[in-house]
Amino acid sequence: MGLGVIKSYIWSFAARFSHIALILGFAISYLLSEFDDLLYFHATFGVVFGVAIIFRIIWGFIGTKHSKFSDFKFYGLMAYFRSFFGKKEKFIGHNPASSIAIIIMLSLGFVCAVSGLMLYAIDKNSGIFAFLYDSYSELKFVKSIHEVSANLLLIVAITHICGALIDKLIHKNDALNSMITGYKLTKNDESVRANLTQKIFCLVWILAIIATFLYILNRDNFILKSHALKVDYSSQNAVFAKECGSCHMLYPPFLLPKKSWEIMMSGLENHFGTDASIDDDTNKNILNFLVANSAQTRGDKTAFSILKYAKNDQNIAITQNEYWIKKHRKIDEKVFLRKDVKSKANCVACHKEIENGIIGLIDYEKIK
Repeated sequence: MGLGVIKSYIWSFAARFSHIALILGFAISYLLSEFDDLLYFHATFGVVFGVAIIFRIIWGFIGTKHSKFSDFKFYGLMAYFRSFFGKKEKFIGHNPASSIAIIIMLSLGFVCAVSGLMLYAIDKNSGIFAFLYDSYSELKFVKSIHEVSANLLLIVAITHICGALIDKLIHKNDALNSMITGYKLTKNDESVRANLTQKIFCLVWILAIIATFLYILNRDNFILKSHALKVDYSSQNAVFAKECGSCHMLYPPFLLPKKSWEIMMSGLENHFGTDASIDDDTNKNILNFLVANSAQTRGDKTAFSILKYAKNDQNIAITQNEYWIKKHRKIDEKVFLRKDVKSKANCVACHKEIENGIIGLIDYEKIK
């Protein structure tokens, strides 16, 4: 079937707008995933992508004719591929290859978006799934699901784009152009006309994508906002805050395992080269507090990872834990020698709220 002479309106503006939102949302989010200091924006564009996915799925059931899943061609795939080497058949809506690709991409996109929100929650204690933060050990597999679904989606999307380019450049069809203009040349008038419900849905669809993006730019939003709570250690244990905080920053107890705190508190006469001895009652008070709030008492990613790399709980230096080393491996050693940092042990130089038990707030400018 060659190109016709009648200009038919096939794809609604909402469908085309969402198509662009899907492409940009996924592409930008994927690229930003490599930058730790841009993680929030990675999540932002991921959410926009997810919103576009949800509306496109709904549109597949209630939309105009050629956008409905019921109009998709899921048969004749091999015949369609064979036509690449001869006279290629023209489809008014989706051809067999694009029909299958779209279902796969929507499915992978949905999994990618949901798993991304879950991963953001268990990594950063943020977003709508923040209640899962203390269940890292049970949910750490979510990272693999997110990465696999994202990479598979990228492969399918690139394949889909290549197919569209071949269709346009080699077979001279107008399917690619129609995703921009909404029109295809057909033998007969195949134009779609949205009813009132569809028009209202399209308007909501477009506004939802734009509103979601603008709303999330304000970080105090329910979708991605942090649920980390500041801990007032001086209120929880004034002795710990006074004795330990008088010589150095207050290190949150969850940064070391129970055994490490026990070893440390039993050897204060040689505390990293200084005599930090205290009376027995004070020592016992602080030790009990440290043990009661050690890494073993939490279920979040940081505590889980510290325990994983603790090397039999014999190490008492936080900066010598393999997890600490892994998380800081990209930082130039010169950063730790700067006057405003001084040493690896001065965590508060970059982690502004660490003395309140919050690690996630990082001054990325300082470590560049």
